[in-house]
Amino acid sequence: MKIQRQPIKIVLTLCSLFFTLVFVASAQTDELIHIWPGKVPGETTAKKPAVITDNNSGGVTRLTDVTDPTLKVFLPDEKVNNGAAVIVCPGGGYKILAIDKEGYEVAEWLNTLGYTAFVLEYRVPQKQDGALNDIQRSIRIVRSGANEWNLDPNKIGVIGFSAGGSLAARAGTRYKEETYIAQDATDKVSSKPDFAMLIYPAYLDKGENRSLTPELKVDENTPPMFLFATADDAHANSALVMATALRNNKIPVALHLLPTGGHGYGLRTGNPAGETWPALAETWLKATVK
Repeated sequence: MKIQRQPIKIVLTLCSLFFTLVFVASAQTDELIHIWPGKVPGETTAKKPAVITDNNSGGVTRLTDVTDPTLKVFLPDEKVNNGAAVIVCPGGGYKILAIDKEGYEVAEWLNTLGYTAFVLEYRVPQKQDGALNDIQRSIRIVRSGANEWNLDPNKIGVIGFSAGGSLAARAGTRYKEETYIAQDATDKVSSKPDFAMLIYPAYLDKGENRSLTPELKVDENTPPMFLFATADDAHANSALVMATALRNNKIPVALHLLPTGGHGYGLRTGNPAGETWPALAETWLKATVK
């Protein structure tokens, strides 16, 4: 199979020029993978570059109208490369993608820990089925290309924020399902992540009486998970019900709930939660990914 790769080309609006250029300049990558070689499953709109919205409040670059899902590759320094990979799923309510705050910045942090990172531009807005197709395909691409990136195919994880946390949870619980028609040999590879990190995840408590969302089928084969949220986050119950389901099925789970911090902080400084979770996640990763 030949996956389409090309040098990164980014269409910018003036309002987000500064932030985007900073991340492109600092990213240790020259590779962008178009995850669907032909027609995108279930997509009726022609492939085109994602749109950067006019809203750059909080210094965040927001993408929407994703019809050509991609993986942007961030390579760690060879001296620290640990042979493991993490696919990064930005949040945005399944409407937009906070591509820098919950994507590029997270990938660069993962690089410092020795992980190869892949930032996923999954389909938005309101294309949850397509987004699940995209992350399953992405895991398969990374696993099947492990030799190319000097990776262990049994050390492929996911991290997601808010709606991206929902997507990461769906990947970790619905990997047995064939959610799209196989495109090529890559789709014969497992789409199961080996571990998952859900940072202020949302939409995991859509069951009766705010119980676990029915589509999330947790069982004894679900991968280990790291969950982080704050008590003052309206979506905090998502982390609680997922942790309970994992515990009930004897799946290794780490749950951290801080009193304050709100939602949507990424790992930027100035927020107690944003300054806390990375160190906790690093410790968990060292104990989990061996």
